[in-house]
Amino acid sequence: MQRLYDLIRRHPTWVDCFWAVVLLGVSSMELLPADPDHPRRIPLVPHAVIVGVFCVTLALRRKAPERTLLLAVAGGVAQLVLNVPVIPADFAMLVVIHTAAAHGAKWSSRLALAGGLLAAPLAQARWPLESGGTAARLFWAAVMTVPFVLAWVLGDSLRTRRAYFAQLEERADRLEREREAQAKIVVAAERARIARELHDVVAHNVSVMVVQADGAAYVIDAAPDQAKTALETISTTGRQALAEMRRLLGVLRSDGQPDTGEYVPQPDADQLGELIEQVRASGLTVDYRVEGSPRPLPSGVGLTAYRIVQEALTNTRKHAGPDVGASVRLVYFDDGVGVLVEDDGAGAPRELYGEGGADGQGQGLIGMRERVGMVGGTLDAGPRPGGGFRISVLLPLKPAG
Repeated sequence: MQRLYDLIRRHPTWVDCFWAVVLLGVSSMELLPADPDHPRRIPLVPHAVIVGVFCVTLALRRKAPERTLLLAVAGGVAQLVLNVPVIPADFAMLVVIHTAAAHGAKWSSRLALAGGLLAAPLAQARWPLESGGTAARLFWAAVMTVPFVLAWVLGDSLRTRRAYFAQLEERADRLEREREAQAKIVVAAERARIARELHDVVAHNVSVMVVQADGAAYVIDAAPDQAKTALETISTTGRQALAEMRRLLGVLRSDGQPDTGEYVPQPDADQLGELIEQVRASGLTVDYRVEGSPRPLPSGVGLTAYRIVQEALTNTRKHAGPDVGASVRLVYFDDGVGVLVEDDGAGAPRELYGEGGADGQGQGLIGMRERVGMVGGTLDAGPRPGGGFRISVLLPLKPAG
């Protein structure tokens, strides 16, 4: 049964042709030779032509709804002109009107409605009832108009429902595309965040480890105690770097299972003192001051301030040269917090800070600008007038909730 149903759905014209043949058979009953006692009431040739026209419209209605509608209109006009009274083949008009309303162009739908409204009144005017007055004729015309109007209404409802479903599918497809685009944006943002975090962790901690390793190698024979202290610092810094990298890479787990490792929390401005002490232990002289009234900062602002100072001091160790000193200022304002990091070293080449490090070398400053931009802040980086390098950042405080 299902195969038969699928076959019918795949070949609707075959179904229409079948019903056209059935309609032709029913309508042909009136084409049989007339009984001598009952003369033929309809001329043979016009009757056969009209039946043929309506059967063709029924067979081809779904392949060419507009053309079959015009053919049906022509057949109806010919029926009036040739004086062929109402016959079973006229049923094809209902089907063609329904098809035009459901599948035809807008103009054909309007023409089908007009034809349906006029068909019964014209037929009643051409072949009036033999009994009954004008009121009976008008009533009968109205009754016969109902099937035509109902056929058009059903077809138009089908068109409307099909358009509604098409709109729903289009909207669903659009929402799916938007979700995919949004997912890609989220993934790209997360990748950028992880890249910034990894850069900060690796650049800072590895820089400390390199400095301590160089110092240990230099004094290992002359001052074993200092070398031991440097090696302990390297070990501690390495463990911290591994812990932070494990925390960051944990979000990349594809199995969806929680990681059982111990993760360190995100640092904030309150931990700048510990960062400064770690940098001082690596051999860099840092003057650290806090101005204003310290208070808890939003997590994003606090993390940004911490990473800015961390990256700036890392750049100082990498580019400022030997025997350099740095200063860090954390200033609390009523509506924001400022970070100022300066050093008195050789400074950095212009390609590292000009246009955000467009040559691909200044990834640290690119990360700083991205971080500051994410919290709506401003960043100014460049050489100091008297020598050295300066990074100035202003981060606005956004009200919670």
